[in-house]
Amino acid sequence: MTAFPFNAALLLAAMLFSIGLAGVLVRRNLVFMLMSLDIMLNAAGLVFVAAGARWQDASGQVMFLMILALAASETAVGLAIILCLHAHGRPSLDADTGNLLRG
Repeated sequence: MTAFPFNAALLLAAMLFSIGLAGVLVRRNLVFMLMSLDIMLNAAGLVFVAAGARWQDASGQVMFLMILALAASETAVGLAIILCLHAHGRPSLDADTGNLLRG
């Protein structure tokens, strides 16, 4: 089995991160923004795994597991907020209408 080049992994992670960043900045749908944030976190995890494989260290995989836990909790909290907003009668998932919330 041939090893995946470190530069190619960094290039893939940079492309994934830029796609996720563009998704957060361009789209205003809250669900789409959550998915874009998950893509960005997965790109950061890919960098840790590639660096761990480059230097034959398992700490990159441990950091990836921590990033996955962070992404899961971020998604759970974000979806709970979206469901709470929907239950209070907010008709759309547009992020620009978030200033209408009151304590």
